[in-house]
Amino acid sequence: MTIDIRKARDFMATHARVLDRRRFELLDGATDASGVLAALDGYRNPDGGYGWGLEADLRCWESQPGAALHAFEVFEAVAPHTAPAAAGLCDWLESITLPDGGVPMALPMSSPAGCGPWWQSASPSESSLQITSITAAAAWRVADHDPAVAGHAWLERATQYCVRAISALDEAPSAYVLAFSIHFLDAAHDHIPEAPGRLERLGRFIPADGCIPVAGGAEDEAIRPLDVAPLPHRPARRLFGGDVVAADLDPLAAGQQDHGGWTVDHVPLSPAAALEWRGYATVRAIDLLHRNGEPRAPSP
Repeated sequence: MTIDIRKARDFMATHARVLDRRRFELLDGATDASGVLAALDGYRNPDGGYGWGLEADLRCWESQPGAALHAFEVFEAVAPHTAPAAAGLCDWLESITLPDGGVPMALPMSSPAGCGPWWQSASPSESSLQITSITAAAAWRVADHDPAVAGHAWLERATQYCVRAISALDEAPSAYVLAFSIHFLDAAHDHIPEAPGRLERLGRFIPADGCIPVAGGAEDEAIRPLDVAPLPHRPARRLFGGDVVAADLDPLAAGQQDHGGWTVDHVPLSPAAALEWRGYATVRAIDLLHRNGEPRAPSP
């Protein structure tokens, strides 16, 4: 099944925030890394962290770990280009890291408006495997082309925390903790000796159909195989049969709406967040389909 890149281009121009438009243009060959990084700078704070709704359901201006994850996604997207702000983000994360090496799910915010209850209720004095693992996973993918991130003390501390916390799991964790821990072990697979065994162990918690139900989420909300193992030829992909992944690619391609964009299966907190997630989801879908060899309608 092909996707219509012309319609996607029109959707992004009509509905998406500037950052996702620039990321789409990078995929589409219409801009370079500098344009994407300039858009990301609008979310950066003087402390080196990121806020201002970079995480669409976390709209406070203060720097937050959830926003750090999305910043690292951008730094990964512009590879092999590097940016000093990536090491600066590691410095900021080091400044909020707790004594055990983890980072809290969220930090105090001056206003909770537009912020999900899971962010508002997070304890700033308790490390979160959920946010530490997915942020460290994204950082490791940046580290593949950025020596300043690869050698940063924060990444080493976060890695050791994640290894210990994952090793302590004696039963299936929540859907996001499971998926994000797998992301971490996949991204750090070549850097930590414990990764292969821990990855195989976590794989036993994945249902046979590859879909991990999200307890308390929207009706039928689940984390799908491509959410857990998006990249071919990576260790996490071996946790799923080839037919399971193939069965996930067709619905992803078919998810392109008549207007040209994609949607998300969770319920955004505001109309603005809904549009922002749709732009983000559209960039993600096109990138995933491209990386997994799916065709698309030709550009004009």
